[in-house]
Amino acid sequence: MSGDGGRRRRAAEKPEKKGQPWYIEIPMLVVIALVLVFVFQTFVGRVYQIPSESMEPTLHGCVGCTGDRIFVDKISYRLGEPEQGDVVVFEGPDSWNEGYQSIRSDNPVLRTLQNIGGVIGVLPPDQNDLVKRVIAVGGQTVGGCSPEGDLLVDGEPLDEPYLNEPPDPSRDALNCAFGPVTVPEDSYWVMGDNRNNSADSRFHMGDEHQGTVPGENIIGKVQAIILPLDRIGSVSSADIMAG
Repeated sequence: MSGDGGRRRRAAEKPEKKGQPWYIEIPMLVVIALVLVFVFQTFVGRVYQIPSESMEPTLHGCVGCTGDRIFVDKISYRLGEPEQGDVVVFEGPDSWNEGYQSIRSDNPVLRTLQNIGGVIGVLPPDQNDLVKRVIAVGGQTVGGCSPEGDLLVDGEPLDEPYLNEPPDPSRDALNCAFGPVTVPEDSYWVMGDNRNNSADSRFHMGDEHQGTVPGENIIGKVQAIILPLDRIGSVSSADIMAG
């Protein structure tokens, strides 16, 4: 009995272990949170805001209004390739960057902090990221109009119910009156759903990529609208060759 009592007294006399002081614990939690954000934004996906009307009515955006916020999945194209009908976010090739204005401050200290924020994913990168729909992939030929005014890919008219305006064969529609262009391998011909208000592949046909976007510039696949609340929903790919 006395032996048990001695052990209990010694256990009671042991000092309790103390946690980390707050001035160490809080910075550690912040660093861990930033690392998790960096990993998620780099390898899983990130949120973008739609700045323009080029993808109406699929994605809402306009000057002076609050555009849709979309979730862009980066995993899908690590496991496969973009397909016709996918809505994708990509970094604009060099020839697409004319008129792009940096979103960084002129103040060198603030600009450095913003660049760090861009690296860890709490601020958007300082690059011309765009959103369009994949119309043709490497090896396909795009351009020309069907009698009904539909865009042709490999000589076949596309089925494009997502367009902001239906094709109109009575006018020289920007929708299809170009090319034809054969898309290089590992490249993509992209166009906005709002064909009359989208500076897409059609407007860059004279560059080194013939207006196409190299695969290395593709950032990810648009999977959903997450804000505003009344716009929440998935963004589906379209089977545009179905017709």
